[in-house]
Amino acid sequence: MSFVQKNLTNISGSIVAVIVMTAISVWQFYLFVTFTDVNGAVDLQGGIRHLWWALGMALIACVGGFFVFSVFLRHDSDDELHITS
Repeated sequence: MSFVQKNLTNISGSIVAVIVMTAISVWQFYLFVTFTDVNGAVDLQGGIRHLWWALGMALIACVGGFFVFSVFLRHDSDDELHITS
């Protein structure tokens, strides 16, 4: 496998991981919003654990997304200009 294919596989795998983390975060937030108590009424403070999971996964997804997409901003190290006196 060439370097380009390996790099493309790693990037696409990382993008999929960020999308999965985002989906988990959205799902946990949905569980927080629709949390019900024993009687079936919406309990505004009962699903706080789901809120913390949602915030944690969202933070991980944002940090991971930053690192994944910062790969696209790298400059080519072969194009460096060496100035000698």
